Amino acid sequence: MIARANRRGGNLCGTMSTAEAAPAAILPAEPVTAPDPAPAVVEPVKPISRLASIDAYRGLVMFLMMAEVLHLRDVGRATGSKVWQFLGYHQSHVEWTGCSLHDMIQPSFSFLVGVALPFSIASRRGRGQSITWMSLHAFWRAFILILLGIFLRSIGKNQTNFTFEDTLTQIGLGYGFLFLLGFRPMRDQWIALAVILVGYWFAFAVYPLPGSDFDYQKVGVSAEWLRVHGFTGFAAHWQKNGNLAWRFDTWFLNLFPRPQPFTHNGGGYATLSFIPTLGTMILGLIAGGVLKGPKPALRKIAFFVIAGVACLAVGWLLGVTGICPVVKRIWTPSWTLFSGGLCFLFLAAFYAVADQFRVGRWASFPLLVIGANSIAAYVMADGLGSVFERSLKPHLPRAAVGPTYEPLLVGGTVLLAYWLVLLWMYRRRIFLRI
Repeated sequence: MIARANRRGGNLCGTMSTAEAAPAAILPAEPVTAPDPAPAVVEPVKPISRLASIDAYRGLVMFLMMAEVLHLRDVGRATGSKVWQFLGYHQSHVEWTGCSLHDMIQPSFSFLVGVALPFSIASRRGRGQSITWMSLHAFWRAFILILLGIFLRSIGKNQTNFTFEDTLTQIGLGYGFLFLLGFRPMRDQWIALAVILVGYWFAFAVYPLPGSDFDYQKVGVSAEWLRVHGFTGFAAHWQKNGNLAWRFDTWFLNLFPRPQPFTHNGGGYATLSFIPTLGTMILGLIAGGVLKGPKPALRKIAFFVIAGVACLAVGWLLGVTGICPVVKRIWTPSWTLFSGGLCFLFLAAFYAVADQFRVGRWASFPLLVIGANSIAAYVMADGLGSVFERSLKPHLPRAAVGPTYEPLLVGGTVLLAYWLVLLWMYRRRIFLRI
């Protein structure tokens, strides 16, 4: 689905669109009560302005994802440099608890879906769409996202890889419910968030712990891994491949055709994570409501900072006390709050810099190009990276940099090629939309 948009009009792309400029609407005239009535008054609906902060933040998220082609972790291992090792750490996921910059890609992607929703609803209302039609479109969009996620995970496989822990499928599984919440007041959105997080925590907490004879080796968890990263006591309810979500997948994923029965996900990822991921999207929905609302800009920034610090603190405290470990791979409720807090702070920074104080807008242009076509960027990074690399690698002077820095040369060239394609699309106002 390709859309051409007027660059000023604000036709936005992907599942994380902000707003399209609403077309003018003609208000009905008053009933005629005089032989010479006055002409009907025409009042255009004020277009919803496009916020550079949302595109720039989205662009940063997609850049981090596309930049995986740099393989900084391999460079860090090859050089032994602490700098490259630090950068490599933040370009990879933590093993279980904690957070790296790379771990913030998926929550930011999900958060921005929620941020965009109030603008999208307002735009569609301005075009006269009914709630019923908008809701049907939202659930259709969710279904397409699920299919796209499965398709991208099936590339290179001999048969369809039915898996639902991918970013797009996780968003798709919750997007319809998020859309319905978009019509509710903020109080109800906070209540829904609390119910989701407390309910999901409770379900894990009451699920029986594996017995002492449980063989973790058979579900891809080695004794050494457990020694370094495993949980004991109450926190063991969130143990890798020994928790409620893992058990659900051993039933659910085996309902689909597979080359062999599903026993575990190597990274511990799970289908049911879409439930707390919906919580992340709700946090974004709340942020989007504030962003679209009438509050002065400084009060909006203050709200984002206060909400961010509060969510960070609560998520961190739940983790360190053992009540609920901060684990991104199974999206624990504490992770929803912790990562959501960071998302609030990212949004505050981008909104202040790009939309209010307008400093460094020229510097944010490369991110705007990426953020304006997030679906295209996602598909390139997740499904076409090997194609770009195979096409470009033979033409590069790899011998000049040696094997140590070859990943940087090849990855940097691929990354530039990604961006040039997106720039071409941006200048021709070609946007992939769902």
